[in-house]
Amino acid sequence: MATEIRALIEEGVARLKRVADDPRHEAEILLGAALGQSRAYLIAHPERPVLDCEATDRYEAHVTRRAHGEPIAYILGEKEFWSLAIAVEPSVLVPRPETELVVERALTHLPAGEPLDVLDLAAGSGAIALAVASERPQCRVVGTDVSPEAVSLAIVNAARLGLERVEFHVGSWFEPVRGRLFDLVASNPPYIAEGDSRVEPTVRRYEPHAALYSGPTGLEALARIAGEAPRHLKPGGWLVLEHGDLQGEAARELLAAAGFASIATHRDLGGCERCTEGRCPDDATRGQGQQPP
Repeated sequence: MATEIRALIEEGVARLKRVADDPRHEAEILLGAALGQSRAYLIAHPERPVLDCEATDRYEAHVTRRAHGEPIAYILGEKEFWSLAIAVEPSVLVPRPETELVVERALTHLPAGEPLDVLDLAAGSGAIALAVASERPQCRVVGTDVSPEAVSLAIVNAARLGLERVEFHVGSWFEPVRGRLFDLVASNPPYIAEGDSRVEPTVRRYEPHAALYSGPTGLEALARIAGEAPRHLKPGGWLVLEHGDLQGEAARELLAAAGFASIATHRDLGGCERCTEGRCPDDATRGQGQQPP
């Protein structure tokens, strides 16, 4: 029996109210994906019958998974970031809009037309590295991640987006690029403290813990990056770090202790301190930073 688009959407809305802030929007996204149609098509043709039983079965499966709290990005296998369709899977974090601030700040320090060297630490799906590469095609962009699964996915994303020149390597932090110097290092590292009660249950359940939790304080990864970065930056190079909304002051202190200058923290669209950056002033600074724990 055929079912109208509007009826399928209303069914989805009813089932997603418990987990979604905007259940109608999510139901439309899931139905559009199942049908291979845009949300605009669904909104314009609510009376159209859906005759494809396989499509309605896909929609039912999508809604069931989402009703249990699974992120839509994992259900559909991709997430838009910086207007790029980034493939995601449970081995990597779902890219967040807040992380686009890291890209914005990085681009501020990467003049167009200059062949600069950029490193993305804890690259995950490759979102930051690929966004920078898409905006600064002359830059040599490298990403590292300790997870082989994440690096494999980042390489897939680079190929899908036609950005194969971006390098991705498996390894802990700076190890895969030992001996290389960069004009800019960017990172969205793990920065949640173990036991942080503010983490949403669905995030704890579905997203990779190694990419979320840094240790007892949440500052462990940030401290390590800040301490090691001066040895991997060219004179005048920049470090740009994402961090938690309550970690701005601590991030500034870490960069200052590592010898960075021009330290500044920037707020995301929600008004929260989200990204701290600093400049490596000269050769004398390199190697004098805080040692990693």
